[in-house]
Amino acid sequence: MREISTWIEIDASPDYVWQVLTDLDQYPRWNPFIVEAFGDLRAGSRLKLRMVPVHGKELTFEPEVLTADPCRELRWLNRLLLPGLFDSEHRFALTPLPGRRTRLEHSARFSGLFVWCTREAITNSGTAFARLNVALKQRAERMVRLQANR
Repeated sequence: MREISTWIEIDASPDYVWQVLTDLDQYPRWNPFIVEAFGDLRAGSRLKLRMVPVHGKELTFEPEVLTADPCRELRWLNRLLLPGLFDSEHRFALTPLPGRRTRLEHSARFSGLFVWCTREAITNSGTAFARLNVALKQRAERMVRLQANR
């Protein structure tokens, strides 16, 4: 099993961060990693995600949503063909911080028979996660500024 874990602190409340994270229609406007996303964010539903890795070709996945707990956690599981070949569990966890701020933890756990042959792609995912985190931070903080100027 391999795991990648990243985090970032955002000057926006979990409400704003959750709003950006779950507005799938807007992903093409700001998300450099998951450039297209469709589906319902509720446990048991399937998403369709088009991802652009840092080094590599564009990929489309159809993961199952495991958890969609508003302002707290979004988690999905993608399996390649059959369980145990190559499974990836992707997680976003939001923790409120003092001053209407949020700590976003963005991680993925990879398991299965083919993990060994995807080592480089998994390692590069950390860079893609960090880029997504920064873009999400910028968008959420921009929303806060726009709201304050109203």
